[in-house]
Amino acid sequence: MSTLLPCYVLLDLETTGATPTQDRITEIGLIRYKNGIEVGRWSTLLNPEVSISPFIQRLTGITQHMLTNAPTFSEVCDTLLEWLDDAVLCAHNVRFDYGFLKNEFKRLDITFQKKLLCTVKLSRKLYPQHKGHGLDAIIERFKLVCQNRHRAMGDTEMMAAFIDAAFNELGEHSVQEAALAILKQQSIPLHVDHLEIHAIPDTFGVYLFYGENALLYVGKSVSLRARVLSHFQADHSSAREMRIAQEIRRIEYRITGGELGALLLESRLIKEYQPIHNRQLRRERQLCAWQVSDNPNAKPLVTLIYESDLDGSSFDNAYGTFKTKRQALQILNKLADEEGLCDKALGLEKGSGICFSHQLKHCQGLCAGKETAELHRLRLLTALSRYKLLAWPFVGRIGIKEYNPANDMTEVHVFDQWCHLGTAKDHQELDELSERPCFDRDTYRYLLKFINRKQVEIIALHEH
Repeated sequence: MSTLLPCYVLLDLETTGATPTQDRITEIGLIRYKNGIEVGRWSTLLNPEVSISPFIQRLTGITQHMLTNAPTFSEVCDTLLEWLDDAVLCAHNVRFDYGFLKNEFKRLDITFQKKLLCTVKLSRKLYPQHKGHGLDAIIERFKLVCQNRHRAMGDTEMMAAFIDAAFNELGEHSVQEAALAILKQQSIPLHVDHLEIHAIPDTFGVYLFYGENALLYVGKSVSLRARVLSHFQADHSSAREMRIAQEIRRIEYRITGGELGALLLESRLIKEYQPIHNRQLRRERQLCAWQVSDNPNAKPLVTLIYESDLDGSSFDNAYGTFKTKRQALQILNKLADEEGLCDKALGLEKGSGICFSHQLKHCQGLCAGKETAELHRLRLLTALSRYKLLAWPFVGRIGIKEYNPANDMTEVHVFDQWCHLGTAKDHQELDELSERPCFDRDTYRYLLKFINRKQVEIIALHEH
């Protein structure tokens, strides 16, 4: 590849695991080429300064004892940088090795940036008729002999042998052309076609990452293609992004009328399909809120109401929401302790008489007749005020209209009592939206933000 890559380095790493932000490098092996000619090779064991699992020791043959007196990464980093200077970094699944190098250098406050060439992608491009492109498959395809499989220099030598075999079989020009095409799309994951990504429009919408058999991740953006690409440009710094890049097989997208439509669709898809790598926006199974009684003498003064009973028309005395009953109780206990509220009045302590907190001088004395019920209730409302749920500020249903000029799409998102009834693209769909779902706190948060924006078009639908 002398014309295309005047200087490149074939490299392989052995590591303590598969997570670049947590695991460490145990061995480096590299071969440096200039104008297509090998000019040197270097390998070293590294002390990872962490323990190695028995599985990794069996796989690589590198034991903890072998690394005891080996140099650390910080001790060889200058030497490594000299070997990699002005070179394109080539590796089998190069994103894996690059991620580890980026993180090792980052720990030393060194910014590491390289052009990358993946030899797995090179094999796919040169030999599309073959299904397997892992190193074992390549060794079998070309009948190569590897003396030290799963050791850094042994695997690096197999990459070199593969490139030599491709030169001999297909010609240097074909290999160069394939490498050039890969370099132009180097940030795209192994199993994703760059044409698939470049077909994604830069507009409002939701994207879905799929693995072999499962939905991996759902995200939203005001600029779909740019957001999708950003996942793969940051995969070296995030364990989750690295796993997604390794597991992804295809991408789908859905265009929306605007930002609110993207937020709502993302939230619905995550709650419905529970993608493997989404943690936020999943449906809370015990979503609840505190409701304060209008009667200051009620016992208890507060009661928990759950998702099915949450209604925007009755939010005057509702406070929350909380993911679980446990979280709700923790908050109430904390407020009672901070504000000197009575545990017995709040239902946090059973029985009659003076509460235990008053004996500890935490309660200001409602249970001992030292405070009126009205004042106690007022102090409770003040303490809970940061969690106040707002009553629905409209008469009946409303629609929020969004227009996406990129594809001439108009959507009307219909809401009632903070609940999203659905999204309509025409009057017929609008007429069919009537069933109100359970309260969803993500929808509530989105609406609070959007209804106060000046440019949002709100349509009254209570007579519709």
